[in-house]
Amino acid sequence: METTDFTFKLLTEKSPEHVFKTIRDVRSWWSGLYNESFTGETHELNDEFSFRAGEGAHYSKQKLIEVIPNKKVVWQITESELSFLEQTDEWVGTKVIFDIAEKDGKTELTFTHQGLTPEIECYDSCAPAWSMYLQDKLLPLLK
Repeated sequence: METTDFTFKLLTEKSPEHVFKTIRDVRSWWSGLYNESFTGETHELNDEFSFRAGEGAHYSKQKLIEVIPNKKVVWQITESELSFLEQTDEWVGTKVIFDIAEKDGKTELTFTHQGLTPEIECYDSCAPAWSMYLQDKLLPLLK
C-alpha cells in the first residue's frame, strides 16, 4: 500500500549503532534553523520532550513510544500548538518514525512523519522544514 505520509530516506556509511545514537540526541540535529529550544529527555522509552521554534510559531511535545536499539525510534506527538495553522493542534496523534536498516553494507535511515500528508494544512510548510533538518542538520552528523 502506497503511503502519502511524509517520508525521507538517508544512506550513510556509519553503523546502525551510530545512527541510532545520533537520532536520540535530538538537540544535535533538530536545531540551528529557527531559534529552537528543548525541555525533557530524548533517549529512553517513555521519555518526553518539548520542542519550540520560530519565536512561538511551533510548539510540540513528543513521547518516545518505541525504542529498539539500532533499529527503530518512534515519537508520538501528544501536544502541538502550531500558531501559523488554522487547526493549531494538527500534529496531535501523529507519529515520527525512524527506521534503521542495513542495506548493501551501508545503513539506511527511513524517516516517516505518519499523519503528515498532503491533505493537511501543515504539509506545505512542515515537509520542507523536515527536509531541511534531515538533509542539512542530521545527514552531516552521519557522514
